[in-house]
Amino acid sequence: MFKPIKNPKTTRNINLSERDRTVNWHPYTQMKTDGYAVPIVKGQGVYLFDDAGKKYIDAVSSWWVTLHGHAHPYIAQKVSEQLHTLEQVIFAGFTHEPAIRLSENLLKLLPENQEKVFYSDNGSTAVEVALKMCIQFACNRGKEKTKILAFKNAYHGDTFGAMSVSGRNAWTRPFDEMLFEVVFIDPPNSENLDKTKSVIEEHSGEWACFIYEPLVQGAAGMLMHAPEDLSELMRFCRANGILMIQDEVFTGFGRTGKLFAAGYLTEQPDIMCFSKGLTGGTMPMGITTASQRIFEAFLSENHDKTLFHGHSFTANPLACTAALASMELLLKEETLNAIRIISEKHQKFSKYLMAHPKVQNVRQTGTILAWEIKNDGRTSYFNETGKEFYREFLMRGIIMRPLGNVLYLVPPYCITPDELDLVYRNIAEVLDRLDD
Repeated sequence: MFKPIKNPKTTRNINLSERDRTVNWHPYTQMKTDGYAVPIVKGQGVYLFDDAGKKYIDAVSSWWVTLHGHAHPYIAQKVSEQLHTLEQVIFAGFTHEPAIRLSENLLKLLPENQEKVFYSDNGSTAVEVALKMCIQFACNRGKEKTKILAFKNAYHGDTFGAMSVSGRNAWTRPFDEMLFEVVFIDPPNSENLDKTKSVIEEHSGEWACFIYEPLVQGAAGMLMHAPEDLSELMRFCRANGILMIQDEVFTGFGRTGKLFAAGYLTEQPDIMCFSKGLTGGTMPMGITTASQRIFEAFLSENHDKTLFHGHSFTANPLACTAALASMELLLKEETLNAIRIISEKHQKFSKYLMAHPKVQNVRQTGTILAWEIKNDGRTSYFNETGKEFYREFLMRGIIMRPLGNVLYLVPPYCITPDELDLVYRNIAEVLDRLDD
């Protein structure tokens, strides 16, 4: 592939890595072969610092969650103040101001039909709640609708409901017999829309819902589709009475260049899911919003029609406070301007990538830029190319987490133009050193 740069000597105390290896089981990690985890002891802005003092540009926002940079002082201040007032209270039968204000503020930014907020604690559970809402919506109205429509190669989370509506692959294979039936379709384009509409009509009256990642399928390899095609598909679903779940766990809060991917679409979903950037990456939280029509289907003197779902830390006051602070920062003119600058710089750098002989399928939506490395293997999460690039960039002080041979950038909005140029230069150097 390429000759890796020589590993500089380090004074790192291996003790933290060894202790970690002894007791911890890391996500998406083959613990036998993937080596020691890098101990991070501090975060500041776009940088993370390891125990040897080396700093890394976090070019992937720590799994796409960090909007404003690490250890943001304003979010930390607000969470600290809340910690001294109210840290937790059961959300069944009780409420608190941070949850009320967060719901009020978020709903103002969403499509006008979104009127109710249901809290959970991560993206997968936000999706689980949405699926249960749709299935029980039909049940509460005396109907049985069990078929679900989703995109091929979808990823909606790792809990069982979320896995069921995600693409079948090595991640789900041990559980395939336990997942419920889903009809998978290609993301929409002008060539397949008629075929997709025929599939939908074939099962008319049986659909519980259509769940989709709008504009960008993140874990599938940053696959992208056009807003006008998705809008057309949504319009057809609406005409056929199919409930729509818009999973904005990844695309929400500015990632696509607008506050939400919904801003590019002409149709409104019935339900929306949020997490990741919701709290600026500070604390875990999930949110599922719903239309008044969905909510009213659960209102009854019959308690059996209640949405029986909850979590111990539902609407945790600290997480709500972090989300409020993050949203306040997001709406500042300087942040919106930073999102615009990142998007424009990505667009300019994409032209370099398109011209590179070792690169193919360059695509960009807002602050998300992705491209593929040409090689003898197929484009896949398990393509070994990614591991080599991951190690190379780590040596250079840049954190990137390739999806197989798909490389991408999803930087925090606080990254400066100079820091982004530094990332671009390193990418160019690595690409230019690829073997012919």
